[in-house]
Amino acid sequence: MIDVYLIIGSFILAMVALGLIRIVRGPDTADRMMAAQLLGTGGVAILLLFSVATAAPSIVDVALLLALLAAFAAVAFVKDVPGSPSDISGATDRS
Repeated sequence: MIDVYLIIGSFILAMVALGLIRIVRGPDTADRMMAAQLLGTGGVAILLLFSVATAAPSIVDVALLLALLAAFAAVAFVKDVPGSPSDISGATDRS
């Protein structure tokens, strides 16, 4: 069964590597952020598979921390995008 976990983990790792290409070549900031979210999600999945395969339950805590950091990164990105509904600066351009 451990071999199955390693095969699945390798597949997820390959998908995350493809996401790295999107971060570097992404035409838009939103594409780069979505690829960064993919890295967070893929990292959580790989850590959880590694935790089950090695019977090390403490790795689950690291996976949860990574999921929390990825969520905070997404919120920070949305708050930083100019012109988004979360832009509470009140500045309007009326020319």
